[in-house]
Amino acid sequence: MLLFFLCLSTLSGLLVDFYIFHSFSLNYLLIGMAFSAAVANVLPEKELGDTLKLYNPLLNLSLVIVIVNLGMPLDYRLIAGAGLFTALYILSRAAGKIGGAYLGGKLTKADPAVTKYLGLTLLPHSGVSLVFTGIAATTLTGIDVSLASIVSGTIVAAAIINEIIAVIAAKYAFKWAGEIKE
Repeated sequence: MLLFFLCLSTLSGLLVDFYIFHSFSLNYLLIGMAFSAAVANVLPEKELGDTLKLYNPLLNLSLVIVIVNLGMPLDYRLIAGAGLFTALYILSRAAGKIGGAYLGGKLTKADPAVTKYLGLTLLPHSGVSLVFTGIAATTLTGIDVSLASIVSGTIVAAAIINEIIAVIAAKYAFKWAGEIKE
């Protein structure tokens, strides 16, 4: 049923694109995310858990395909030339995640360990930025190919650097918060 209605929501998007926009304007990944969010909020917790046990292998395969698809057209030489934009992106992303988690923790009166360390544990998660990079690069290619290359190089380089450095920072944050023992 889940797959059927997921396909139905995608078909609805195709029909809107074809009959209203007369071009491919909608983001089908976001349509799927919105549908999944609605399902997750409507189904009772036990039923959702049972459904996700069946659906997770397909979801994991789909995510691998999306990430590989996004990475295929990227030029690895862009990573070396990303430089200043990459540094600014990494620092501003880190400031946003750490600052946002800290502020959110303070506003909700969360446990001090959560307030202090949650932002660091969020740093390695760059999959969403890769998805949106693909969208931005595709959009920018029609406007200016060099801008698309800068965006792709910056985000891909940042994702690679983040997945190396931020994983270590997250591990220490979990230790400092007392979540893992070593």
